[in-house]
Amino acid sequence: MNESSACIVFTDAAIKRGDRTIWQHGNFTIPAGSVTAIVGTNGTGKTTMMKAELGLLPLSHGSLTVLGKPAGEMNKRIGYVPQSYVSDVDSNLTAEQSVLLGLTGTRFGIHPVTKTQKAKAHEAMEFTGIVDKAHYRLSELSGGLRQRVAIAQALVCDPQLLMLDEPLANLDLASQRSTVHVLAKLNRELGMTIQVVAHDLNMLLPILTGAVYLLDGHPHYADMHKVLDSDLLTHLYGTQVQVVTTPQGDMFVTPTPDEPRDQPQDMHTAAEVAQLHHHEHGTDTATAHQ
Repeated sequence: MNESSACIVFTDAAIKRGDRTIWQHGNFTIPAGSVTAIVGTNGTGKTTMMKAELGLLPLSHGSLTVLGKPAGEMNKRIGYVPQSYVSDVDSNLTAEQSVLLGLTGTRFGIHPVTKTQKAKAHEAMEFTGIVDKAHYRLSELSGGLRQRVAIAQALVCDPQLLMLDEPLANLDLASQRSTVHVLAKLNRELGMTIQVVAHDLNMLLPILTGAVYLLDGHPHYADMHKVLDSDLLTHLYGTQVQVVTTPQGDMFVTPTPDEPRDQPQDMHTAAEVAQLHHHEHGTDTATAHQ
């Protein structure tokens, strides 16, 4: 992979907290234009990895470049949505005021807002489908709409890379779907590289091109057709997992803790699942992955 097609590059990267190594021997490249999940069980270092990519946590070994520069140096071209945004954001702000924070950088003090900044905020809200909520206070919006406000705030500076930490957590099914729709649109129409820390892959499967999986203390990257493997996912999550497709081509990663490992199951191979995955979404998916 040439340098221009690489978004994030790990080279023998490791990170510690105190004397404990969180993960090590990270050697992989995340392509530009991809939609990637960081997956693993609790405590394996998913959020730690994202913080390292933002330059917020130093590596204990190796190197990490993001958008061609050492981690932290290109943060102005990165949109970041923390897991705590929906609960931590000041609920007295309007949606527009919150999105404008992506340009003014702080909610404290008086910051004159230019017409250009307002136009950028309006554009971001329109793209995420919340422009009609611009003057609603965040306390008046659902969790799903607040999540879209968070994404609009991250978009307002025209980032090349959008990073989201558990963006679907604590959202109902409809809100999860609308959030994934926004991410798909960003990738498809703007070619934006997207990285998502995720506990559950199911809702994201239609848009994912690859995944970083934290296994046995080492991070690995693979295309989704390789990640969608029952043996790998069973090892990763520590419980029996199968990759299931419906007759309509919908895919599910399903834990089956009550079934013995040697019981025959109606499962597709990783290659079959990948083929159905791409076929289901037709031209849109192909375009998004180019």
